[in-house]
Amino acid sequence: MLKTKKRVLRRRNFSEGFKLQIVYEYESGQYSVSELGRLYDLAVQLIYNWIYKYSKYNKKSIQVVEMKNSAQQKLKDLEQKVKGLEQALGRKQMNIDYLEKMIDLAKDEFDIDIKKNSNTLPSGGSKTIGTK
Repeated sequence: MLKTKKRVLRRRNFSEGFKLQIVYEYESGQYSVSELGRLYDLAVQLIYNWIYKYSKYNKKSIQVVEMKNSAQQKLKDLEQKVKGLEQALGRKQMNIDYLEKMIDLAKDEFDIDIKKNSNTLPSGGSKTIGTK
């Protein structure tokens, strides 16, 4: 603060190369605008001004929401995740089919009924034994 109680404004000048680097990092999808602002201690509006000035894709009349490439990348990532989950589901279903076949074989070959019936009496294993 000065003697007149006015704040001294901190004014920084950035090179054009630095501005282009910030715009490139945004366009490549490495960082969002807010992440760049936190990383380099820059105002978000300043970064948007640089994007509107130097970007190949975004101009002043178009509101920047998300880059096309990052949306496509997110879609590809989600498709990969769905594919992985479908494969896991298929493995689990094969495991269930295998176990059901083993239960059927145990019943046919050894006359053992592993499946529980709804009318089966509960086992007496949970009763406590009294001493005499």
